[in-house]
Amino acid sequence: MKVAWEGVYPAVTTKFTTDDQLDLEMFETNIQAQLSAGVDGIILGGTLGEASSLMEDEKDVLVAKAVEICNGQVPVIMNIAEQTTKGAIIAAEKAKKHGASGLMMLPPMRYKADDRETVTYFKAVANSTDLPIMIYNNPVDYKIEVTLDMFEELIECENIQAVKESTRDISNITRMINRFGDRIKILSGVDTLALESLFMGAGGWVAGLVCAFPRETVAIYRLKKAGRIEEALKIYRWFLPLLELDINAKLVQNIKLAEVATGIGTENVRAPRLPLVDDERAHVMRIIEEGLATRPELPDYLNL
Repeated sequence: MKVAWEGVYPAVTTKFTTDDQLDLEMFETNIQAQLSAGVDGIILGGTLGEASSLMEDEKDVLVAKAVEICNGQVPVIMNIAEQTTKGAIIAAEKAKKHGASGLMMLPPMRYKADDRETVTYFKAVANSTDLPIMIYNNPVDYKIEVTLDMFEELIECENIQAVKESTRDISNITRMINRFGDRIKILSGVDTLALESLFMGAGGWVAGLVCAFPRETVAIYRLKKAGRIEEALKIYRWFLPLLELDINAKLVQNIKLAEVATGIGTENVRAPRLPLVDDERAHVMRIIEEGLATRPELPDYLNL
């Protein structure tokens, strides 16, 4: 299935049962909610998907199940977060085998590769597959920045098509557009900068709080695209305290708690992560409850 790299792409959480097995029933419940809200793709196995905690066979199951659930409505994108080039190539092969339409790729894990090593890593994987690729550029969390000069080399690979822009430098979007035009599709990867990024020229949003609030997230995107800026801003301003739960070391626990509150998830995480407790949990719950109490009425955004 063709990947347009535009619109809202939820980085979905991985659902677990209380005995630490994949909860495919709740996984389907959440993805169906995303599809009903009008998302444009599904991303698996990212930070929110607890990629570093997943077993290899679980990743295969998640891709195959997501492809089954989506049933051609939207593309399924698998994140590649591996320690070795060999491992990343194998992961890309398996993602394609199980039906993924595209890949999101982080730089090498653990080892802090230099620019040359990072470019070589990405190109080796790109040259091993025909799946389209979105580079995940998040130097804040993963300590490796993919610079514009590095992208100049990477676009030699036709299937490197997009970037999840998470540098937190909003002007980087303008730099990329000035240098590459529309050769690289840009999707915001930071919830608290998403609407600002769309104003600056990003064409999409890889979202986190969408996992709990899919309709509001898609409404913001669709309203902005339709030029209904004041309506988009009103929803976004309501959303901001919730979006800030995504820029936190415990974003997985925060967002899973929000999913419980909206009825499309559970709090179960995989150790060493543990669910929130005590004052920390109470603080997050206050933010969620305030958001629910003031949840805006949405226009008919799907028919704009």
